[in-house]
Amino acid sequence: MFSVTDPSYPNAALGIESDEISAVALNGRRGNYSIKQAGSVQLAPGVLVPSFTDANISDHTAFSNTLTEVVEIAGLLSQKRWSIALPSNTARTAILALESEPASAKELDEVLDWKAEQTFGTPAAELRLATTKISPDKDGRSRFFVTAVTLAVIDEYESHFESRGWKAGLILPRAVGEANWLMGQPNGDSMLISETSDGFTAMLLRGQEPAVVRSVTCRSTEVEDEIFRLVMFYNDRVAGGAGSLDRVLVLGREMVPAKVQTIASEALGRDIRVLTSTDVGLDIPSTSLSFSDIAAPAGLAALGA
Repeated sequence: MFSVTDPSYPNAALGIESDEISAVALNGRRGNYSIKQAGSVQLAPGVLVPSFTDANISDHTAFSNTLTEVVEIAGLLSQKRWSIALPSNTARTAILALESEPASAKELDEVLDWKAEQTFGTPAAELRLATTKISPDKDGRSRFFVTAVTLAVIDEYESHFESRGWKAGLILPRAVGEANWLMGQPNGDSMLISETSDGFTAMLLRGQEPAVVRSVTCRSTEVEDEIFRLVMFYNDRVAGGAGSLDRVLVLGREMVPAKVQTIASEALGRDIRVLTSTDVGLDIPSTSLSFSDIAAPAGLAALGA
């Protein structure tokens, strides 16, 4: 999704969630990264309530204090350039397909704005959109991978970054940072299943780009059934000569990788491999750090390592 050789990406990133902020800096190169500096600090309940449309930060003083604490713990007080992984429910992703080819760049922008409005339910003028062209669909239609966050919401976060003199380059949904760990995998299909507060996000990657994005809203007791349906959808509608799913990255405190492995293997009728941090090329020291907690910011930091 992003060029791993772009020199403008920093090697440090923040991961923000409703109950925690993490800061990570990496050493190394793709396939062989290590934690240079890292820290996580819990957010008090109610300080941050992630939402796509409504205000996120209810206690700006507590949020600011936690930012200071986490970069101090991580030893990154002097860091000025960051990438940011936003909370799951703050930013959204989608794949948009065009019915026909626009006649000009201006028309393309207008079509994408219109499709974004229909998909995200918010006027394009109120959104910050990041658009990346990906491979056409099976019918040859042009497709674009799009991330969206409302201007009012992103302004909340950026005001804190700017007050510290920070330059935040990439500001992306959590799942996009996590999916970057699948970019260096061998040819074929791989899938991210990332827990959210109200279900999970799934992203199927075909080679080096997203092919399917799904945000599933469900109760915790329904997650396993929804994962089974998702994998069956892949088997019935997406799989074929273009690829074969054999790798899944499962992230989330309540997610049980072994259960997901069993569910996916049963749905496909063959063994599926659930990836660990070591499998994707990240060496995490034997500390209290959890891959699920730092996968998103570390995935963005890897772009600049």
